[in-house]
Amino acid sequence: MTCDYISLANKGVQSLSPYQPGKPIEELERELGISHIVKLASNENPLGLGEKVQQAIQASLADIGRYPDGNGFTLKEALATHLSSASQSISLDNITLGNGSNDVLELIARAYVSVGDEVIFSEYTFAVYPIVTQAIGATAVVIKAKDWGHDLKAIANAITDKTKLIFIANPNNPTGTSFGVAEWESFIQQVPENVIVVLDEAYFEYVSGGIGTDGLDGTAYLKQYKNLVITRTFSKAYGLASLRVGYSVSDPSIANVLNRVRQPFNVNSMALVAATAALSDGDYLEKSRQVNREGMQQLTQGFARLGLEFIPSSGNFVTVNFKKEAMPIFESLLKQGVIVRPVANYGMPTFLRVSIGLAEGNAKFLEALSAVLANGG
Repeated sequence: MTCDYISLANKGVQSLSPYQPGKPIEELERELGISHIVKLASNENPLGLGEKVQQAIQASLADIGRYPDGNGFTLKEALATHLSSASQSISLDNITLGNGSNDVLELIARAYVSVGDEVIFSEYTFAVYPIVTQAIGATAVVIKAKDWGHDLKAIANAITDKTKLIFIANPNNPTGTSFGVAEWESFIQQVPENVIVVLDEAYFEYVSGGIGTDGLDGTAYLKQYKNLVITRTFSKAYGLASLRVGYSVSDPSIANVLNRVRQPFNVNSMALVAATAALSDGDYLEKSRQVNREGMQQLTQGFARLGLEFIPSSGNFVTVNFKKEAMPIFESLLKQGVIVRPVANYGMPTFLRVSIGLAEGNAKFLEALSAVLANGG
């Protein structure tokens, strides 16, 4: 008799579906035998590695046979300097490093949430929030979106004695929506101090002058709200997606807890030196922002010409509404060598999410999309 190993798994895990990443270029090449593929699916930085990062990686290769610094001292020191200002001081004790910010999100949930506890997050938000909640056996409290973004008033009203954790992405993925200081401050002051609030700022660097129009920076609230955790990543604006390095900034007591459950050496040596170098390359970051601004304008103007509605975005992607099942359009685009991201798994079956690429890739996508729509999708 064959053992049913799925039934042996934790109940929450039994009914989980694996996270679905953007389709890799190599996979499409194997399936269709085509080349010159444009991938606009995973919100990656189209510029690739900056020169300073390349040099740092090259210099690190001699020590590849040794374990990395498990505490990540040099990167933490660089982050503390980068994040500190005249009005706030960030120390190494505030920082937890992760194998991407995804790693830190899971650390927070596993450290603070147990079976039967409640975790609050919005609909149409990052898929990892419901995945980790279900895997732990906690209860997901999903709040209806407001204009495709977070309804912070409704989130605050949903807090109960069972609430342990709140996930909020700003800008939000996959919709790109964002909120500003007034709405944030009204929300955070209502949250009990025994409820952990995670403000996921994975796309923070892409917003000129800060998130929204009034410069919301979550780290400015850490001193006042000890239950706040800010998560950020080097995978987006800094162009280090494949190296998997992110971090959280929190009260030292929370960072202490996270480091108790963090895997040893969870950030590799190459990632540590690359992220440290990336922080020092302001020219690369500004160029990334410029390419993103120009690409966003190129795509949104293209959508307007095609008569398509889209969600205004503060990230490095834009989500467009076809007002009919979008999967056939996605599949037709694949045949033309263009990879975008279907978001039906987020409850948005009529939408596709499109990452901002370089001008040439954006143009190829718009040309292909025009042809697909002209043929009926």
